[in-house]
Amino acid sequence: MQITLLCTSERHPVNPWLQAWSSKNSEEYDIRICRDRSELSGGDVLFLISCSQIIDAEARSKYRHTLVLHASDLPEGRGWSPHVWALLGGAREITVTLLDADDGVDTGAVWVKKSFPVAADALHDEVDRLLFDVELNLMDTALRLISTGALPSPQASGLTPVYYRKRSPADSEIDPSKPLSELFNKIRLMDPDRYPAFFSLHGHVYTIRLKKVR
Repeated sequence: MQITLLCTSERHPVNPWLQAWSSKNSEEYDIRICRDRSELSGGDVLFLISCSQIIDAEARSKYRHTLVLHASDLPEGRGWSPHVWALLGGAREITVTLLDADDGVDTGAVWVKKSFPVAADALHDEVDRLLFDVELNLMDTALRLISTGALPSPQASGLTPVYYRKRSPADSEIDPSKPLSELFNKIRLMDPDRYPAFFSLHGHVYTIRLKKVR
């Protein structure tokens, strides 16, 4: 089976997980990791993991299955960075959905979902580890389902979908006049390397890096 993994950012923290998954399964499958849709040459399964590009019908037609890993309980939470938005809103559990890629954003049929709890003290890297472990598990599940001839189911109808907008660096800004207890949830979820929490004070901009001391 020929499998392609498309993750469009070399800086994304999921990459070591994808490399590990590729190495683990290299004897059973022919696996490629791509960074851009122009590299998509075709095969059996295309996984879109933290992919920021639109993969149109022409590109998808090169594969038997094009599957998306999306960190929300679809149709709730379509769009960008859903687990971050959900945790900022107070969620204590995240659901990851494995679905077919389709022309509409996150509208494809659902293969399987898996949820995991997130503690209120979990920092961004701890959340990432939980999320990426679940995503790899769902990739394994997808290949098993495909091999048995299983089919996905349409997303639940009758619900009004919720869409999240794309986050920008400005979304990581915090108000230094507020108490730390109020700011902690936001600070803990910001990736200090790619979009650090920051604040402006005394004519300067400061970034924040949290570290747990046990």
